[in-house]
Amino acid sequence: MNSKIRAIAKRIKEYNTIVIARHIGPDPDAVASQIALRDAIKLRYPSKSVYAVGTPVAKYKSYGILDKVNEEKLENALLFVLDCPNISRIDGANIEKYAEVIKIDHHPFEDKMGDIEWVDENASSACEMITEFLITARFRANKDIAENLFIGVVADSDRFLFTSPGGKTLELMSILIKNSKIDITSVYPRLYLRPLNEVKFQSYITEHLKVTANGFASLKIDKKVIEKYKVDAGTASNLVNNFNNIKEILCWALVSYDEKLGLFKVNIRSRGPAINEVASKFNGGGHAHASGARIKNQKDIDKLFKALDAACKEFKKNQKDN
Repeated sequence: MNSKIRAIAKRIKEYNTIVIARHIGPDPDAVASQIALRDAIKLRYPSKSVYAVGTPVAKYKSYGILDKVNEEKLENALLFVLDCPNISRIDGANIEKYAEVIKIDHHPFEDKMGDIEWVDENASSACEMITEFLITARFRANKDIAENLFIGVVADSDRFLFTSPGGKTLELMSILIKNSKIDITSVYPRLYLRPLNEVKFQSYITEHLKVTANGFASLKIDKKVIEKYKVDAGTASNLVNNFNNIKEILCWALVSYDEKLGLFKVNIRSRGPAINEVASKFNGGGHAHASGARIKNQKDIDKLFKALDAACKEFKKNQKDN
């Protein structure tokens, strides 16, 4: 057994109160992984108090209901931080309030959070890592748990376009499906079924993308457009992966304003240039080809766009040289 998995299983057994957090502005992988882990622990240890915390997102309600916790009243509690490399981006939990912190993440390492940190950049998703943990540590996954894990993996791997080396992702999913007997064809609509106004909103984005000669595409989506198509600021985030197969585009960024947080959310994807180092200079980060940033003013957005365009130019130059 993986030493990290053994240590995590031991800590779960030792603590009676466990809180599971993830990053702010969650995607399906973040929410699905924390709810799946919570429910799997409760299935194994019914007497334990286990909570999945963070700001609820209406469109992910089918994954399970999140919990509310008063950290001031917690005593000797264990905190899991999933799918989040930065302390500043943890949603709903203060690591200082916990006896011990365990990080499980597939992003490049950034902040140290606890004594046990299982970071696997080769994993497709946090849900893949939770699946590996449950299988290896012999935790049971019922139908709901298995469906959440499958959803998270499908979402973050872009329907298995990006998987772990050596077929590990597919192997784990095969075991999960076999053991839980889930019907994956009934799971896909929870990810891909969309209202007509959202499809029209995607068409608007496609029509208005600004593409440079270097292959960088961008679009700033203002409040009037959001209101016209009756979507929310997070919808652009969910659509960003849909522009992966446009021949003329190497890297693209969609920007929307989050009024609750008072900042611009930038979602960035790439088919070539590494973008996480660029994003890290603008209060962001992530994977080499899937990153994001949170920016407070328009000038920094323009600077970010210039840096991403330069990354595209350098990538094309290196491709020619080689």
